[in-house]
Amino acid sequence: MPHSEPRAWETVLNHLEQQLVSGQLAPGQRLPGERILAADLGVGRSSVREALRVMEALGLLSAQTGSGPTAGAMIVSRPTGGMSMLMRMQVAAQSFPVADVVRTRLVLETEVMRALAESDPAPDLAHAEQLLDAMDDAGLAAHEFLVLDARFHIAMADAAGNQVIAAMMTGLRDSIESYVLAGAPLVTWPTTCARLRCEHRGLLEAVRTGDADLARSRIVDHIRGYYAESLGRDHTRPDDPGTEHSPPRV
Repeated sequence: MPHSEPRAWETVLNHLEQQLVSGQLAPGQRLPGERILAADLGVGRSSVREALRVMEALGLLSAQTGSGPTAGAMIVSRPTGGMSMLMRMQVAAQSFPVADVVRTRLVLETEVMRALAESDPAPDLAHAEQLLDAMDDAGLAAHEFLVLDARFHIAMADAAGNQVIAAMMTGLRDSIESYVLAGAPLVTWPTTCARLRCEHRGLLEAVRTGDADLARSRIVDHIRGYYAESLGRDHTRPDDPGTEHSPPRV
């Protein structure tokens, strides 16, 4: 099969990738203008614009229109949004089983809890605690509580300092949020909500006492318990009753 030549916009994308790898471009730095890039690479300005749109969609660029010092395209310092979007799209396109997604969350979040509990100096958990305080509002509807719940778990990942894990968790959490909301145990919601509040506080307590084993044990019980309740069974255990059936997909 003959090797196909890269399209013009791919040439631009490859050039910018090489500059990022080599350090010629760095986070916070502005790209040369479209006209300059087009002339340097021997492509049309439309190809440059297409390449920049791809980078913007991946969360690598922030583009500002107009003129002046803030105009143009800038390399984003923390491009986690693109990874989250990519994971959401992959989950949607591949229809990954819920079990696989939940097990992946277990892998990521147990690492988050270990890192937080063993962190020296102690991690900044102020944002996570603010979210828990917001979840104490008795007037919250189930879907409002669960949105704050998702933000809490992402805040914990952010506090652990691993940007890749934080981005992956955002993508995974978003990919199954609608499915979980649809299966939320609304009949027993007051009881479920009270239990989740208690478990969240327990996670913070384990981290603050520096007990990594307890923190990991609590996050495993927390995730397994919620999905077992909201989705009807524990999707993290391959020997669970009902595994002979096709798992639900998202």
